Formats: sequence, C-alpha cells, structure tokens
Amino acid sequence: MRLGGSGLRVSRLALGMMSYGPDPGRAWALDEAEAEPIIRRAVEAGFTFFDTADMYSNGASEELTGRLLRKFLPREQAVIATKVFYPTGSGPDDHGLSRKHILDSIDASLKRLQMDYVDLYQVHRWDTETPIEETMEALHDVIKGGKARYLGASTMRTWQFAKAQHVAQVNGWTKFVSMQNRYNLLYREEEREMIPCCLDQGVAILPYSPLAQGFLAGTRLAGERRTTRAREAVAGEEIYGGPTDIEIIERVAGLAAERDASPAQLALAWLLHKRGVTAPIIGATTTAHIDDAQAAATITLTPNEIAELEQPYRPRWPID
Repeated sequence: MRLGGSGLRVSRLALGMMSYGPDPGRAWALDEAEAEPIIRRAVEAGFTFFDTADMYSNGASEELTGRLLRKFLPREQAVIATKVFYPTGSGPDDHGLSRKHILDSIDASLKRLQMDYVDLYQVHRWDTETPIEETMEALHDVIKGGKARYLGASTMRTWQFAKAQHVAQVNGWTKFVSMQNRYNLLYREEEREMIPCCLDQGVAILPYSPLAQGFLAGTRLAGERRTTRAREAVAGEEIYGGPTDIEIIERVAGLAAERDASPAQLALAWLLHKRGVTAPIIGATTTAHIDDAQAAATITLTPNEIAELEQPYRPRWPID
C-alpha cells in the first residue's frame, strides 16, 4: 500500500510498539525477550511498518524497536515511525511542539533507535501553546536534515490539521502525508470531517485502537477473559461500554460466529474495508494477535454485512 499520495509503500497492517519495553506503570508492557517472538511472527507475516513513540515506556520502546528489528529486517526494508509531543523529561521544554523540543526529540529518538533516520515522524497531538508556523518549519528542517523521510500527524481537530497543511503549503515546507486517528466500529466520529479531508488531500489514514481497547475483541465485557491491559485501561471504560456499544459488540460476535472467525478478525476486517484506510495499527501481546490480524486481511465482507455492523452506531462526543 502507498502511504497516501506519497511514494512510500507500507504493509497493509502496522505493528504498534507501545506494548513493548518495561514500564513500572504498565504491568502489561512486555520486555525484550517476551516481545521478540511477536515481532518475529509479524515480520514472517509480512509486516514492514512499525509504529512507536518517544514516550512509550519512557523511551524503552524505541530502544527495543531498534534492537529487535535489526534482527529480522534490513533497515531499507523496514518503515519505522515514531512521534513527538508528550513529556520526555521534567524540564519546561521537554514537551510540546516547539522548535527546541522537536529538534532535541528527533536526535534523542534516533539515538534510542540506533538509526540515522526514521521513515515517518509524527506529531502525537496538537500543541495549543506553540505557533503552528514554528512547528511546521522545525519539522521541515528535520526532513531537510535527513533525519526523517516523511511527516505525519495524529489525533487533532480537522481544522487544526487543515491549518497545519495550509501553513506548510504557503511556505514551501513539507506537508503531512498521514493521519493517525482513533477509528473503529465503536468510534466513527472521524468519518464526519477528518477522513473526508484526508481523502480529498491524498493523506493516508492510519487508525489506532482498531479493536476499541479490546471491547470489539470481547476481552472487556466477559470478566473471565479480561487481560492485564484491559484491567488497567480505566480510561477505556470511560470511552466505551454503553448500550449502543454493547449492541455493536454483539453484532460483531454474531457475525464472527457465522463466518467462523473471531470477533477481533471481524472488527479489523471492517476497518480494512473502509475507504482511505491504509494500515491499521494493531497492538499485539501474543503471537496469536498477529495471526488474528493476518486472518482479518483475508476476510471479505458484503455490503449487507457492513451495514449490519454499522447500523446501531450513534453520534458521540469527539475524543481527544
């Protein structure tokens, strides 16, 4: 798959690296020995696209990503994405999208990854305290300095994304080629403005949380099947789990049974059918999660099946 209107080609699925790297605050995060067989399985399944961030496990995710991928893929065959915005230290300039933080952060990320460049450098959130002109010029300099090949954005309002693209265009700076946004059967607010904007502008959609933090996989409603990550994801309980969500989850489970597939496979297959979606970012803490994702890519849903899954959805307040 091409990454939007760019010439970069990526695998149909991306592996999110947030689950890897020891973190005292996240009991579900895997260490290197636990993560290695999962990443090996992903590479064997054809994954070439790997997404991390400087704040995942306080930088340990980037370190692990760099070490493990070198074992399984030549650098030129891997597409490595990381992000900047969230705090990486206690200093006043250790967060946000200021020129200082961006230029410091890309160097720190490359050092942890032990790489000369990343393929996709993404802003993790919108910075309300920094002029967008400062941010876009700094990101352009990262590109021109050879430290990143492409730019991407994540989780912002459509007007903010459009403003950033406009500022880059009028100044001759590098524009974003991708948008990493929350998008799944339980959260479809991105269909209103962001996805149509990206389709119009040739920007790739890279959905995160494709299984709605486990709700669509059935790991959040059946107590005996709750994972360690599910138990810790208190924020997820506040986002998902209402009556409309339960109806959608039940329809996913019912159709999955009819199709001899798992609910996770059906939910991901739905996402892969949506126009503009380039590479959903999956989280995997077992090799079975990789197998599920690979199977989802082989499922073809009919228009009637898609309509059945989508029909119960009701508008909800946008989530930042």
